[in-house]
Amino acid sequence: MAGITNLQTDLLRTFVSVVELGGHSKAGAMLGRSQPAISLQLGRLEELVGAPLLVKKGRVIQPTADGEVLLAYAREVVRINDEAMSYFRRRVMTGVLRIGLPSDYAVAFLQNALTDFTRNHPEVNLEVHCDLSREILRQLSADELDIIVAMMPSPRMPYLSRSWIEHPIWVAADSFVIDPDRPIPLVAHPEGCDYRARMIQSLEAAGRRWRFVYTGPGISGLQNAVVNGLGVSALTRPTLLKGMRILDQSDGMPPLEPLRVGLFYKHPRQTEAGIKLISELVANLDSISAETQSKLA
Repeated sequence: MAGITNLQTDLLRTFVSVVELGGHSKAGAMLGRSQPAISLQLGRLEELVGAPLLVKKGRVIQPTADGEVLLAYAREVVRINDEAMSYFRRRVMTGVLRIGLPSDYAVAFLQNALTDFTRNHPEVNLEVHCDLSREILRQLSADELDIIVAMMPSPRMPYLSRSWIEHPIWVAADSFVIDPDRPIPLVAHPEGCDYRARMIQSLEAAGRRWRFVYTGPGISGLQNAVVNGLGVSALTRPTLLKGMRILDQSDGMPPLEPLRVGLFYKHPRQTEAGIKLISELVANLDSISAETQSKLA
């Protein structure tokens, strides 16, 4: 078709590698190319798109506004390319994948996807680490984790593949009754948890008094504390258990601000197993998004 310009996958791979690894020399070492060769490829890519893609701020290389746009496309193109090649190689996938999940968040599709992946690829060992979002984001940046899901403090972040909105809900035991004359007893993760921050923000904005009666790092501990009637908490619908009920404004509980959640990874660091798991997670997310849009239509 006349007028169509093809963006070569190797140029896009170089661009992604420079951004995600933090420079020309690191990208060259990973790709087996010299630093001048990396620079030439980036120059060729800028000629094809007709815009500068990178800018140097001090010793840090960052994508320009146009570079940010291209980066999102480039990561997808390279991922799909590598997934296709992995299919035709038909090799047994092996190795270890280090997965980071926030302790203040759990979604059924993630658990199901990881379980299915382990069942289908028994030679790949998954190591799942749960922590606060800010900590697992740091661990990904330091190459201590391979793939993570984390709360997003800002809409644009490095290594982002997909993002979506979650709506926290107030929950309490079925028999729990809120005393309007006493501070609301809260069940939460330790300080630094995004759900904890949402609860405090919501209650203080409404002028409601509150106090923490239980603090723990694991989601199961919070669920048990709520079911046992210790207090109220903010969870997602998939973490709702039998014996819990949802609280709303009719119970005197103010609305909670939504949260943006993201799937993150560094493409240049991924193995075939990592690319396969990422693709399955992306497919799950796209499927859930399509179902949601269908219900809203």
